[in-house]
Amino acid sequence: MLNSTLCQLLNIKYPILQGGMAWVATAELAAAVSNAGGLGLIGAGHMPPDALRAEIRKAKDLTEKPFGVNIMLMSPFVKEVMQVVLEERLPVVTTGAGNPGEYIPALKEIGTKVIPVVASVALARRLERVGIDAIIAEGMESGGHVGEVTTMTLVPQVVDAVKVPVIAAGGIGDARGVVAALSLGAQGVQLGTLFAASAECTAHPNYKMAIIKAKERSTVITGVSTGHPVRVIANKLTRDYAELEKRGATTEELDRLGAGKLRSAVREGDIDYGSVMVGQVAGMIKSIRPVNDIMQDIIQNIPKIIGELTRKI
Repeated sequence: MLNSTLCQLLNIKYPILQGGMAWVATAELAAAVSNAGGLGLIGAGHMPPDALRAEIRKAKDLTEKPFGVNIMLMSPFVKEVMQVVLEERLPVVTTGAGNPGEYIPALKEIGTKVIPVVASVALARRLERVGIDAIIAEGMESGGHVGEVTTMTLVPQVVDAVKVPVIAAGGIGDARGVVAALSLGAQGVQLGTLFAASAECTAHPNYKMAIIKAKERSTVITGVSTGHPVRVIANKLTRDYAELEKRGATTEELDRLGAGKLRSAVREGDIDYGSVMVGQVAGMIKSIRPVNDIMQDIIQNIPKIIGELTRKI
């Protein structure tokens, strides 16, 4: 595991990526994960290019290890953000909400590895054809924007469908989840909510405590009627949203209700009317720990879990 194809591809010690969560995945978190042996990611979200450049340069001051940026292809600044990535010569880009095909030639020219997030086998096949380097297969257990297929069923089907390395995401919160993902054929994992609850994460303390207090059924999926389902912790905002949906509100009305609510939760700590995007794995997280402790707990427990499985079999 510690010398997997994925590790060689990304020049990292452990095949563990940190999710590129908008507003949550800042330079501080990305650098901490990279320093601990994984691959940290800055979540570009809808950042304007100057803001992203500042985050990238801050991360470069905090780590000499490889790190990357997650780019939402629906961002109004996507072209400018991609230009920043090219100018800063980042080694890795992960993408969501679209097809990165038009940007791949320029990224490949500077050696950047392109890894899209997918929620279906069909999209994985289509993106492999445009020349991506690996794929993150993300199940619906994850936080934020989700698909309709669970990690347990999605990952092995994507593994069977493509030749590039597959990274499992969604519902992975400790070494047991990592071993399970590897057994499904993944060559690595992406962890989001677990790192959001880390000491180095700059999210508001209220946001972190919402994760710590969450149970296995604390999250709900909103936005199904709009075609953009999102997993969040249930709160007053989700109840208002559900009421609007029941009354047949338009997509525009629903979008207005949700506008800016992720920022208000992560940055301002409004966990009542903010959008607390976390995965179902939140129910497993009981404390806020340093990133290195989280990483070492996973790595050190993998052999133990594999050994226990061997004895059971």
